Amino acid sequence: MKILLVNKYHYVKGGSETYHFGLAKLLESHGHKVIYFAMADERNMPCEQSGYFSENVDFNASLGAAGKLKAGLHALYSTDAKKKIARLIEDEKPDLVHINLVHRHLTLSILDAVKKYNLPVVHTVHDANSICLNHAMMVDGEICDRCVREHSYDYALKHNCVKGSKLQTYLALFEAKNYARMKSYDKIDCYICPSKFYKDELELSGITHSPVIHLTNFLPEDTRYAAASDVRDYFLYFGRLSFEKGVMTLVKAYEAGGFENPLYLVGTGPLENELKEYVSSRNLDGRVKFKGFQSGDALKKYISQAKCVILPSEWHENCPYSIMEAQAVGKPVIVSRIGGLPELVKDGESGFFCEPFNANSLCESMRRLNTLDGGEYRKMSQCAVENAKAMYDSEEYYKKLTTLYNKLIGKR
Repeated sequence: MKILLVNKYHYVKGGSETYHFGLAKLLESHGHKVIYFAMADERNMPCEQSGYFSENVDFNASLGAAGKLKAGLHALYSTDAKKKIARLIEDEKPDLVHINLVHRHLTLSILDAVKKYNLPVVHTVHDANSICLNHAMMVDGEICDRCVREHSYDYALKHNCVKGSKLQTYLALFEAKNYARMKSYDKIDCYICPSKFYKDELELSGITHSPVIHLTNFLPEDTRYAAASDVRDYFLYFGRLSFEKGVMTLVKAYEAGGFENPLYLVGTGPLENELKEYVSSRNLDGRVKFKGFQSGDALKKYISQAKCVILPSEWHENCPYSIMEAQAVGKPVIVSRIGGLPELVKDGESGFFCEPFNANSLCESMRRLNTLDGGEYRKMSQCAVENAKAMYDSEEYYKKLTTLYNKLIGKR
């Protein structure tokens, strides 16, 4: 098969790109041809199809009135992306199109081009772009899925849920209404949701009549599922230092527990300075250690040597690679009971749950982890490895995905 993979970014920016490039490698290892469509960017990885990529749009740049208008219109429907992907399809003649992140930069305009050539389309749902105006299912720092449940955007408009801006909220509403009018989401033949939670939310939203299936993300083919032997005594959080990740709640839980083992925070983000100020003001400098951005072997070392990995998210996570990667090397994990996170952990067996927004609950889970004796810890570590191998195996994912591909291609 020749598969056209579509993602707005052609460089590793987050978990969506980890999946995107991992999928390409998996397909190519089984003899399939993979081609790409994305947005032009100087950070992009080398690609034979880069000449087809759509124009770069930076919504965070300082723009004048004319620039803002152009960017706003582009976010609604990119004629540039539509024309360029059509030219790519005409020249390369793929058998199927698999899209990942496309909203705002590439837009669903590309579906009109794809359908002109009668190609099946699969969409892996990495976030809430399709069902939530602000894409986060949060309003004023609180979890919210009212628009999904009520099939109405009244609450979003009342609270200016897109960056607190009435204008941006109305623009997002216009985008959603426009896609509904054009039946854009029905032009996707099948949706893949990495978590059952996102599958349920997408189906509840009613935005599409197309089938929605659940397939948990996979880890690379060369993943070695085995508990790390060199384990140190620190708690580890790695990822973006931001409000929705619950990092401040983690620091407060750590403080409340009076733990002697250190807490490592690996990553950067908008909450970093506030976290550092809080840590300093509470005399936690010697125990809470900021390790900055890490990647590659350096990050793998932090993960493999950690006593446990903690993800105390306060928004609806989907299927984060941080938990998957930690379990593969035998790390017990502590996660919030929210979104898709509980689907990845067996409470009391491969890790522990805690309640989101609740430092006391998180502190108690950290205490439970800390009081495990050697045998109990090894048992939990091995359970994490077995859980990872059973859930994230790339070969199983490949079989299920290509069965879907062949089924959709066969209908054409």
